[in-house]
Amino acid sequence: MTFLGFAERLTAGWRDGEQPAQVDKLLLHAFLEDLRQAYRRRVWRPGDWRRTAYPVLLLDGVEVDGVGHTLVRLLTDVRNETGRNDPLLVVALATAPPPELPGTRPLREADDAYDEWAEALPETRRLRRSAAWLVALRPDDEDATPPPGVVPPALVAPDPPWWARRFLPAAVAVVLLAGMLVWADSRWTLDCHPTPTGQVRVQVLAGECVGYSDTAAQVFNSEPGQERLRAVQRRIFAQNRAAEQVWRRSDQRRPCLTLVYLGTLTGNRTRIDEESYVSEREELEGLATAQYALLKESAAADGAALLHVVVANGGRQMRHAGPAVAMLERLAHDDPTVLGVVGLVESRTSTAAALRELNRVGLPVLAPTLSADRMDGNSSLYLQISAPNSAQAAMIETYARQVLRVTEAHAYFTTGEGSSLTEDLYVGTLVDGLRQRFGSRLTRLDEWSTGRRLTAECGYRGVLVFAGRWSEFDGFLRALKECGNDPPRHLVADDSVNRYMANPGLRASAPGNLPVTYVSKAALATCAALRAAQAARDDARGSFLTWVGADDLLDPPRCRDGAGAPVGERVSLAYDAAMMMVRALESLAARLRHADTGRRWEPRSVNPVGVHAEVLRQNVAAGYPGVAGVVRYAPDSGEPVAKRLALLRVARVPDVAAEPVEVFHCGAADSGPDPGCRPV
Repeated sequence: MTFLGFAERLTAGWRDGEQPAQVDKLLLHAFLEDLRQAYRRRVWRPGDWRRTAYPVLLLDGVEVDGVGHTLVRLLTDVRNETGRNDPLLVVALATAPPPELPGTRPLREADDAYDEWAEALPETRRLRRSAAWLVALRPDDEDATPPPGVVPPALVAPDPPWWARRFLPAAVAVVLLAGMLVWADSRWTLDCHPTPTGQVRVQVLAGECVGYSDTAAQVFNSEPGQERLRAVQRRIFAQNRAAEQVWRRSDQRRPCLTLVYLGTLTGNRTRIDEESYVSEREELEGLATAQYALLKESAAADGAALLHVVVANGGRQMRHAGPAVAMLERLAHDDPTVLGVVGLVESRTSTAAALRELNRVGLPVLAPTLSADRMDGNSSLYLQISAPNSAQAAMIETYARQVLRVTEAHAYFTTGEGSSLTEDLYVGTLVDGLRQRFGSRLTRLDEWSTGRRLTAECGYRGVLVFAGRWSEFDGFLRALKECGNDPPRHLVADDSVNRYMANPGLRASAPGNLPVTYVSKAALATCAALRAAQAARDDARGSFLTWVGADDLLDPPRCRDGAGAPVGERVSLAYDAAMMMVRALESLAARLRHADTGRRWEPRSVNPVGVHAEVLRQNVAAGYPGVAGVVRYAPDSGEPVAKRLALLRVARVPDVAAEPVEVFHCGAADSGPDPGCRPV
């Protein structure tokens, strides 16, 4: 018989054929089972422990063969037959008690009767006596009627324990909420918090918002003066949405990839009117330009890839690159379109550690501006777009000897606040390169710090080399200002100074009578060079000039009407890094499409290591034709071979409107043999 069939037999009108006593016992047993469950105590539910007494059933006027008598008898039978405990205490009031009831006591002795019953309960239960579960009282004429609402003390439930009081859940909830708020405040702020939209994972570390985002719900750096940095992030995020829409409209035929930009987007000390993240902003503009160019491809170009960009912050000087990479590892695991990382900005030991972690994760790194020597030793998946510092030092020495006709040099280096020469791999390897190239002709090599005077360099006729970080270059120029009309004859600065030269606010207050020559890694991508290339029908550089001058991309548009804003040193380098990965993916996709008749692009058909290998395979023939110069690699190195470097000269640093003039260059502009170094 099924349960429903059994229940039907017990319904009114259907149970007439059953034995009434058995039906009554079943119903009473069910009632007692409900009480057992209701009064069960569970540790994880403090409310259950508020019940400190069993319920009491008061039967008044119990007499032989009456309803009360029948109920008492049934209770005794059920409890004795099942042997199970239940929380019901029965108090029977009987003037002439039935034989099943124990001896009665006067009502006024209810307290003593209860105590005797509780003491004898274990023994009477063991013997299964009929009255084991009963307390019988006898009302006498001498009993005084208690006032309304007064209950015998023995039947008054004790107070619940303090940890079961009603205030406890509220107190626990308040404490937990406060703890969660404190914990959340230590991890997130109003401008640094996770969001349910897009791919966003961030955490506050040492006051900096570290993590990644691909949506405008989380834009890095809310400091005053960094509006252009925020604007290019929003442009990238808007193009992310546009790329996704184009991919869906193409019936998911076009290959797509995600590149992560990992940079230093917070932590610099800056004035309200000072843009302190020029390099990062320019590299992001390069990625935005690559996105834009791919979005402009024909809708019928199924082989043209689409680019999705995730912006990630490793904190000041990449100090929090470790936690950022840990977050990116999870992203790469969840999203098969993540094929590489672009950026890293500064060559430091923390950056090297991040490279090792990214290599462990299996993500290739394309670094637009890193140039410390032997950075590729930290990752077998590392590709550098810029020439190493050894090439930079060699160019400076060659320029001094061949063009300036001087042999002696003085060099000063800086590493920035909170860093040392050991930690700063960029400065450390550049200083080593200058030592090797100049040898004994480097007659002075000192560390310069803010406040140190440089009057000893006044009138110096050799080459004075600034081999430090851009953040100290302004102070270095001010120290040379003391020379008045007798400045050093030849001041040459490293490529880090590009960040200073791209900052109009800093240049405006620089000494006006001191010309500066500085290293450029992208002289082929200045506005003048791009216009000349476009006139010579150079498709790659001509198209790049068209993109950066578009109305709906960069703000402001670059190289417009012969006098627009300059394109920026790092825009083309980041563009080249992104497009190298894009062309490699398109090549793999074309081969897969030829082998597979399927129409949709399957992201898991390629992997990051495979795309890195394809970049190197394509590079074997003639190198990648980058906007900032051809990029070629030796088979066993991630450093480019004969990559174009140049020296630019400004006659007056405060003259922001005047374009720098190229005076010397080394390396190849396009495919072909290395032309060496030559003046312009």
